[in-house]
Amino acid sequence: MTDIVLQQLDQGLLTITMNRPDRRNALNQELIRGLVDAARRAADDPEVRAVLLKGAGGTFCVGGDVKSMAAAGAPAPLEAKVANLRRGMEVSRILHQMPKPVVAQIDGAAAGAGLSIALACDLRVAGASAKITTAFAKVGLSGDFGGTYFLTHLIGAAKARELYLTSPVLTAQEAHALGIVSRVVPDADVESAARELALSLAQGPSVTLGYIKTNINNAEHLSLEACFDAEALHHSRCAETADHKEAASAFVEKRAPSFQGR
Repeated sequence: MTDIVLQQLDQGLLTITMNRPDRRNALNQELIRGLVDAARRAADDPEVRAVLLKGAGGTFCVGGDVKSMAAAGAPAPLEAKVANLRRGMEVSRILHQMPKPVVAQIDGAAAGAGLSIALACDLRVAGASAKITTAFAKVGLSGDFGGTYFLTHLIGAAKARELYLTSPVLTAQEAHALGIVSRVVPDADVESAARELALSLAQGPSVTLGYIKTNINNAEHLSLEACFDAEALHHSRCAETADHKEAASAFVEKRAPSFQGR
């Protein structure tokens, strides 16, 4: 763990903070490596039940550090560049596939690869003045970190084409209307609202939430029959959890359930 990526675990919630506020959390190699490491820790650590991803200094992430790209030395061979980029892009895959809910706190801006990483999360809470843009076409790039995959699945191919090809800057309200962000709250409330949502997931029935996420991920690429088979298995597994039994008792006793994540 380095100062460029901060991690704090509290009540089952791992908060991961991109910490380059002077560069609006633009992605350089050190930040990308730190994010991959933090995502792997979140996926593997049994004490982590949910994740909150945010940026320091009032901005989520403006994407790749174009200034450092322009100042780079002699270019590496294409194969090396592809392998290096693909290693960094693992952060998006891990966040999307881990069986734990992930919330992105979007304040300031989410652009380019920063937006791609936010789209890899399960839920996105945006401040009212946040700006959302794919950005890639404007700097002569086609896009990375899974943005075209996630945006296409979120809002459909036609709208994803428009947002990538023309790269408009969306307001938080416009992004919400399209289904890109889950909630829009006043700027002063975005930190508390995102944390409250993420903490509620961290204190939920973790096994069940993980299988819900897996079921929805399956629906992106498996056949109907395969999805049905998985649903039957996962539902039956959840029925065996202590959290399900607690929820059933709480329902009968007319009280709120207390989940333990097992």
